[in-house]
Amino acid sequence: MSNLVSLGDVVEINPRMPKEMSIKRDQKVSFVPMAAVSEEGSILSEDERPLRNVMKGYTYFQKGDVLLAKITPCFENGKAAVVRGLPHDTGFGSTEFHVLRPSDKVDVKYLFYQIWNPAFRFVGEKNMTGTAGQKRVPTDFLKRHKIPLPPLAEQKRIAAILDKADAIRRKRQAAIKLADDFLRAAFLDMFGDPVTNPKGWPVGTIRELISEAKYGTAKKASPTKGKFPMLRMNNITYSGEMDFTDLKYVDLEKKEEDKYLARRGDLLFNRTNSKELVGKTAVFEADTPMAIAGYLIRVRANEKATPHYISAYLNSRHGKQTLTEMCKSIVGMANINAQELQEIRILIPPANLQKRFSEIVRDVRAGIKRQLNAANAGDELFNSLTQRAFRGEL
Repeated sequence: MSNLVSLGDVVEINPRMPKEMSIKRDQKVSFVPMAAVSEEGSILSEDERPLRNVMKGYTYFQKGDVLLAKITPCFENGKAAVVRGLPHDTGFGSTEFHVLRPSDKVDVKYLFYQIWNPAFRFVGEKNMTGTAGQKRVPTDFLKRHKIPLPPLAEQKRIAAILDKADAIRRKRQAAIKLADDFLRAAFLDMFGDPVTNPKGWPVGTIRELISEAKYGTAKKASPTKGKFPMLRMNNITYSGEMDFTDLKYVDLEKKEEDKYLARRGDLLFNRTNSKELVGKTAVFEADTPMAIAGYLIRVRANEKATPHYISAYLNSRHGKQTLTEMCKSIVGMANINAQELQEIRILIPPANLQKRFSEIVRDVRAGIKRQLNAANAGDELFNSLTQRAFRGEL
């Protein structure tokens, strides 16, 4: 087992912008918002802005740093990345990032894997401070957190092994993304672009297509104890799938079960989250009854619609834009309540066409499920390798 050291002793946490930089106010720098950092450990996109526009009110970083989301639920969901591949060596980003700058004693990829694993996130979540919906990982926790620190050559060897394991996992995820892209293409082919409505469908509101929209339970869930698994906001992905890899549990009284349990075919809507993630929507297709947390809305379609159509509409580019516009003036955690959800404008194509789309979704999702099972096995292998590596067993 390698010697344990505090992160604060070998990593500079949240470094300040050098004073001499402020002289070059017109120089271009990279800008990375929270939404541009994926839960898969990479920076998806960046913007270019003049330094004068971002030097105040944003988080400074440079090439070779590690970005780590500090606010819930972005931290728990694994938003972190090594800063590389950007057009500028200097950048700025969301104030909800911690920046970790490794010293010459730490390999940057080794550092990344130290803070991008379920064990670290579990401990970090326990040490969060703040009120519900605004909890953050404090800087002092990062400084105190201890990591094993083998020699630099050994760190690089461990990081290379984890890189290979992660690459295999990503190939599975790429196959899943192709299936998602196919479903989006099928939606546009069958229903047309929601913005231009080329097929001339009637336009109404979601209220016309559903029989109910109910909030989940406010009961506190347990990591291990409870009759029913509880679905929380992290169990709905941004792309519109259910993710059951991280569940908590809750007990419900018999009279509460009809009110708070999801059943096959229910549409689940994430009503409270960061502005970028609020409105995540997916169809619940499991046979195991599961409770829904208060941050979710359970929606049941009537005879005019299928849940798969409504979900695909809200997950379309137009749907995501609509949800973002509804939250554009909100800072921090955003909310779309049940009444606002029901007032969203939506195309209303024939029910039989929606049912045909639902059949396509189910067939494709069955294939995705097989890929996900393999991907989950890959995740377990990757996490196992990570823990073994940090125990000095690789």
